Amino acid sequence: MPQRPVDALIAHLHEVVGQDIDEPLLLRSLTHRSYAYENGGLPNNERLEFLGDSVLGLVVTDSLYREHPDLAEGQLAKLRAAVVNMRALADVARTFDLGQYVMLGKGEEATGGRDKASILADTLEALIGTVFLSTDIDFAARFVHHHFDPLIEEAATLGAGLDWKTSLQEMAAGSALGSPEYRVAEQGPDHEKEFHARVVVGEEVLGEGHGRSKKEAEQKAAKEAWHTLDARRTPVNAATSVGRGSSTDPAVEPSVGAAGSSEG
Repeated sequence: MPQRPVDALIAHLHEVVGQDIDEPLLLRSLTHRSYAYENGGLPNNERLEFLGDSVLGLVVTDSLYREHPDLAEGQLAKLRAAVVNMRALADVARTFDLGQYVMLGKGEEATGGRDKASILADTLEALIGTVFLSTDIDFAARFVHHHFDPLIEEAATLGAGLDWKTSLQEMAAGSALGSPEYRVAEQGPDHEKEFHARVVVGEEVLGEGHGRSKKEAEQKAAKEAWHTLDARRTPVNAATSVGRGSSTDPAVEPSVGAAGSSEG
């Protein structure tokens, strides 16, 4: 699939951030090293990726620190790792088709580079670095909050291992359903392998997932199964909570980018 013009990406960034983005810098953030090498050593996106990684880490850490005042450092670190990792970043990048804008060398293009988790994650970090340099930390935080807040909220629901397979194992055990069983099939050539996983809980297929690796497919299947089981037990949880008073969290200081995170 050929690279798409960046007009739609610029429009998306403006809608989310509310500010103009430096277009030459944006193009650099989309320049993978394979393309740069094949075109005479153009500047690539690796320096922007380095910067964006730090900005993303700061904003996510700030959110977790403020939203979970009772958690110890070790648990906060695990929560952050559940949000800021290659698989999670790649999933976020896919939500706005970032891979279709990346400039790739012929080899990467031929081997499905536009959907490779490593390339998507690195490009997303470079894009965050671009937003930061084009605006400031508050607007960069707005971009991060827009795309990562659902992951931050979701991470808090995960089990001790902070991954979907562990969480599903805990929920299935708590419901006396036995251990989840994963059935994985693969297809495609070695350089472009696709995995399809199904997870069976209590003799019922509760989740399916696709991925470029066995682990990715299993995690996606486990996530779907976890949400299926959670939805089934929600009416029970709701019934037991009737009559309880609602609690109000104490006020905390505004987080990085908080003023803008509710917009966009």
